[in-house]
Amino acid sequence: MSDQITPFRIDIPQAELDDLRSRLTAARLPAPLPGDDWDTGVPVHWLRELVEYWRTGYDWRAAEAEFNRYPGFLTEIEGQRIHFLHIRSAEPNAVPLLLTHGWPGSIADFLDVIGPLTDPGAHGGDPADAFHLVIPALPGFGFSGPVSEPGWSRARIGRVWAELMNRLGYERYGVQGGDIGGAVSPEVARHAPERVIGVHVNGGPSLPPPSAVDDLDEMTDLERDRMRRIADFMREQFGYIAIQSTRPQTLAYGLVDSPVGQLAWIMDKFREWTHPRNVVPDKIIDRDRLLTTAMLYWLTGTAGSAAYVGYAHTGEWGVPGVNSGVPTAVIAFAHDVCIRRYCEQSNTITRWVDVDRGGHFAAMEEPEILVGDIREFFRDLR
Repeated sequence: MSDQITPFRIDIPQAELDDLRSRLTAARLPAPLPGDDWDTGVPVHWLRELVEYWRTGYDWRAAEAEFNRYPGFLTEIEGQRIHFLHIRSAEPNAVPLLLTHGWPGSIADFLDVIGPLTDPGAHGGDPADAFHLVIPALPGFGFSGPVSEPGWSRARIGRVWAELMNRLGYERYGVQGGDIGGAVSPEVARHAPERVIGVHVNGGPSLPPPSAVDDLDEMTDLERDRMRRIADFMREQFGYIAIQSTRPQTLAYGLVDSPVGQLAWIMDKFREWTHPRNVVPDKIIDRDRLLTTAMLYWLTGTAGSAAYVGYAHTGEWGVPGVNSGVPTAVIAFAHDVCIRRYCEQSNTITRWVDVDRGGHFAAMEEPEILVGDIREFFRDLR
């Protein structure tokens, strides 16, 4: 197996961008359902306006240039191409930090935190808090896709990430992530506990088990609210997991062929998981950033493999792992539903912060709060 690492710049052929514009121009949107509101999915009136902006106002070349400001690379690990950004801080004592996104996220999730984490002195922070950053795209996502074999569990990805950090020459490092990244990050520590100095997750490393409903009388009001929202999710929003974890190939035909379909599939989750929920997502996250996220799925045709990797191992969620003993921090934003007592069953929780704002996409919604918490947690672990 080759351990070669090669530089990679994103450079999408103009013909692909022209094709996208043609598809957007000729797009056939469905008739609105009664009420045309979010209860039945993404409203036609909202998506039509966003599609028009995508066609006439959004600038992929600007997004491409933003990515290419940072050194990008490709490598192959366990037969899978891995794309990652690697940003070295100028601070001599910077600590390496591996950032992992989730679904329907991408490496674009972290664009707003790269500067503050690598160069805190230029962003109102202490230079002693600087990090070197490694930001990989999950296997099957973006330029790390597609996948050609099964078995991409969170444990395997954790093992691959440990190998990536080894190839980069990092002997001691931290890990951070949310969503799938929040499940993968502790696995890196389980695979390399002697190298990972700390695990930081937003949203929690695990969800409460089904048996948690038996503990409601012992919970705080905040914890009971989180249990209620989990029940609401299972009743009202579980459909996408059921489809992605059982028929990702069938779903992929529609999403890979229709940019509007791909956009709607992703925007449905950005609306449900940003905070507050009753505010449309482009009022919380910049619409260019939302469209850049959609572009990374569209341009790489990875709707199917991202769904396959993200949820083919659905049975792992809620299943406790072996405690690595590595210090672990959790920051739970207002949308999040993690509960400390269950996370402690398989993680050494040394820091827990509940925040009354922000949603699932922490690095895009509340980058300053997330950066501040990462800095504080790792300050004593350097």
